[in-house]
Amino acid sequence: MKLITRTVWILSFISLFTDMASEMLYPIMPIYLREIGFSIFLIGVLEGIAEAVAGLSKGYFGKLSDSTSKRLPFVQLGYMLSAVSKPLMAVSVIPLWVFIVRTFDKLGKGIRTGARDAMLSAETDYENKARVFGFHRSMDTFGAVLGPISALIFLYFYPQKYTYLFFIAFIPGFLTILLSFYLKEKKTEAINKKSSNSILYFFKYWTESSTEYKKLVSGLLVFALFNSSDVFLLLFLKQQGFNDLLIISAYIFYNLVYSLVAYPAGILADKIGLKKIFIAGLLFFATVYLFISHSHNIYLSFFFFMFYGIYSACTEGISKAWISNIIPKKDVATAIGTFSGFQSICAMLASSFAGYLWFAFGAVTTFTITAFAAVLVVVYFAVFIKTPLAKK
Repeated sequence: MKLITRTVWILSFISLFTDMASEMLYPIMPIYLREIGFSIFLIGVLEGIAEAVAGLSKGYFGKLSDSTSKRLPFVQLGYMLSAVSKPLMAVSVIPLWVFIVRTFDKLGKGIRTGARDAMLSAETDYENKARVFGFHRSMDTFGAVLGPISALIFLYFYPQKYTYLFFIAFIPGFLTILLSFYLKEKKTEAINKKSSNSILYFFKYWTESSTEYKKLVSGLLVFALFNSSDVFLLLFLKQQGFNDLLIISAYIFYNLVYSLVAYPAGILADKIGLKKIFIAGLLFFATVYLFISHSHNIYLSFFFFMFYGIYSACTEGISKAWISNIIPKKDVATAIGTFSGFQSICAMLASSFAGYLWFAFGAVTTFTITAFAAVLVVVYFAVFIKTPLAKK
């Protein structure tokens, strides 16, 4: 079986250009929001609400994709919405408008995620799931390297001209729209056409899912409750006095490490077990959050951002590969959408809670609580979660 198929390549390049557009803006987003009057707490609420909308829509559209056995329309529409939202962000600085456009961007992610991951899962077998998802994450994250580099170059020549970047970001976004028309999905028989579907369907799916799925996702969600937006790490660097170029450089370095490690991590996970690599990733995460708030020079900060890149490479793609391996093929988009729905609710709570903790007690307390929570999740996975068996 061909490991990296044409569909995997196209989806990976689409994700690359999408992340290039998104990550061109991500490291400057908190700086831009602060400039237009957003407090740290409001930034946390904004990121949380946006992620919650993405998650709720992931559950709904994941189920809809499985019910109709259609993947491509959701992938195309989702990437299109995210692309057009970028320039709209710069149209107005009114908080309500910023909230609406940011949510619009995340809605596109919600529409496409379950269907896209189901397409990826269908392109490989059980023994190579982590490899394929790792390859996709690697390409996706390479876009997150190119995006900040583009922003860095632009800001070097045009310091603090953040608004223009929102319009420039539409260029790679437009490329994703074009590439999506080259995708072809496999013909499958539609299932559950008469089953009900609602924005909160994932609650029902949760009650009907297997014990194995519930135990795995429960651990993932507890971690998500304390895994706040990466914006807080960038804000910490800003608080330490680093300039915009250094902050963006640190974020580029993180994504470069993530991109380089994701595919090898997927290969290794397929060989020695997804659980082992995932736990290793959580330990890297805990190390970063426990010690980064005590580092006061750029070299140590870059070192911890390297660890953070390794954490992402060992967890994000592997968690989806893990879920797809324990779920029947006909329910993959629903299962991943359900997980993503709950995960995004947790992300909203995590970012809001982190914003409050930072406001009330400071960065050190916020990061220390996050680190200890991650260690507890490691214990849970080590003791209660078994190595997955394939589902047909």
